[in-house]
Amino acid sequence: MRIISGIYKGRRLMAPKTLPVRPTTDFAKEGLFNILNNRIDFHEVSVLDLFSGTGNIAYEFASRGCKNLTCVDADFGCIKYIKKVSEELNFNIQTFKMDAFKYVSAPGGSFDVIFADPPYAVEPALVRDMIQKVFEFNWLKEDGMLVVEHPKSINFSDEAHFIESRKYGGSVFSFFE
Repeated sequence: MRIISGIYKGRRLMAPKTLPVRPTTDFAKEGLFNILNNRIDFHEVSVLDLFSGTGNIAYEFASRGCKNLTCVDADFGCIKYIKKVSEELNFNIQTFKMDAFKYVSAPGGSFDVIFADPPYAVEPALVRDMIQKVFEFNWLKEDGMLVVEHPKSINFSDEAHFIESRKYGGSVFSFFE
């Protein structure tokens, strides 16, 4: 995996092969950040990365100047790797080892951007419930955006707050506001 842009543009990161992850491809990540680049000021936003895995998405935000990042993942190895990379690159990333579905199941923080990349094998109903809870418990600031990465076999266009989706290979990013 590599960082696409920002102060660490082109930097390659090698996550341990033992992590239970499916990192967002560079192709899909570049497409996502091209969209976000036109919608947000990276220096001004707070970001919550759910199902963080290797931290791939969080590093991209941090490299582009985001100072307020929170990563949530249930796997200890993933959290340990995110902390290690954050220290090496001097990123200010707060981490929580917790099931991301449970993390948003009660009122909590308030973020400008929430990125969620649940495992593709998880039941779509769980993802739908997570989307609803993000809005029910006000996890987003007033003009905030939720981005959910999912397989193209799932369609969330009937969900409340849905704005659009973009396809990149086998992945889809659905946007909610």
